[in-house]
Amino acid sequence: MNNQSTEMYAVPAKFRGMENLHILFWLVKDICWCIAFKPLGIAMIFPTFSMAVYIMWQNRQHVSELTHNMAIALWIMANSMWMIFEFLRVDDQYRLYCLIPFSAGLLILLYYYLYYVPFIKKRIAAEGDTIKEEA
Repeated sequence: MNNQSTEMYAVPAKFRGMENLHILFWLVKDICWCIAFKPLGIAMIFPTFSMAVYIMWQNRQHVSELTHNMAIALWIMANSMWMIFEFLRVDDQYRLYCLIPFSAGLLILLYYYLYYVPFIKKRIAAEGDTIKEEA
């Protein structure tokens, strides 16, 4: 039997509450950005990013969760940099620095989907073949 079809991962209730609060922080930050309310927008960077890092750390034992949460934390970092650059009316060329965390998040997800997932699938298939040979 294929392990992937029966394997389940459930988010513990205490983490689900943190994830929901994280979404609230993120929305407040982005709404402040949209309406150009600088003080609260900038202040919301800290709880939004901190919560993303905390969620990432709490789910580090699951490679899928870790990689996706790392990408989210990097996305928030890039998004926050962009917001600050706009608020401070910094020259548009600085916005290109946002590509660094955006690209890092993309690279992490590319690693996960192009290397890690195929590797695990091959390993599961090889273990299945070993079990069949032993029977």
